[in-house]
Parts: sequence; C-alpha cells; structure tokens
Amino acid sequence: MTRLLAGQPQRTDGALTKENLAREAGVSHATVHRATDVLAEWNAHVPVRSAPGERARDDALANLRVQLTQARGQARELHDQLDALGTVAAHLYAENLALRRRMHGSPPTAAPGNLPPVG
Repeated sequence: MTRLLAGQPQRTDGALTKENLAREAGVSHATVHRATDVLAEWNAHVPVRSAPGERARDDALANLRVQLTQARGQARELHDQLDALGTVAAHLYAENLALRRRMHGSPPTAAPGNLPPVG
C-alpha cells in the first residue's frame, strides 16, 4: 500500500485500485477483501470515485431507506393498535355474552352451545 500511495509501484501500473493493492502485496484479491483493517486504511487514503449519476442514485436509495424505516414504524404502530383493538373486541364480546346470559336467565357458566342466539 505504501508503494502504491507513494507512486512507486513494483508489480503494477500504479493505479490506485484494490486489484493493484493485492498484486503489490503478492496476495489474492479475496485475501485483500478479507483484510478489513487494511481495506479501512486503503479507503481512508484513496478517495472513492463516483461515476455520473451514482451520487443521485445513492441519495435516492438513502431517501428510500428512510421512507422504508418510517413505513415499517407506522406498520408496527398499526399492528399494535390492531392487537389492542382485538383485545378490546374480545372483552366486549365476553361481556356481551355474560349480559345476554343474565338477561335470559342462563347461569353465568353456561356452555357456548346453550347460549341464546345473538340478534
């Protein structure tokens, strides 16, 4: 890496690429990509070149990721509200059945098959 960054390559054309980094080091391309510390240092020294349109694409992706995170949060909130409403509905249904039993003189522990028709 030092030779490439200093402009004194011995095994490559001197272009600041990860492929040349691997060749200068005498290791495989895969080995370079497994060396996360070396890659972090490389990325700190070598600016990432963006092709035209990549920045706009990256900004759009970042915006979509934010929107997705917000949508997931809203979906989670709605799911929680739905669970709460289901619980309330179940309690109201049980209370309604108990009131119908009392109204028709059935014992409170009557089996569901012996309940009066609803409606």
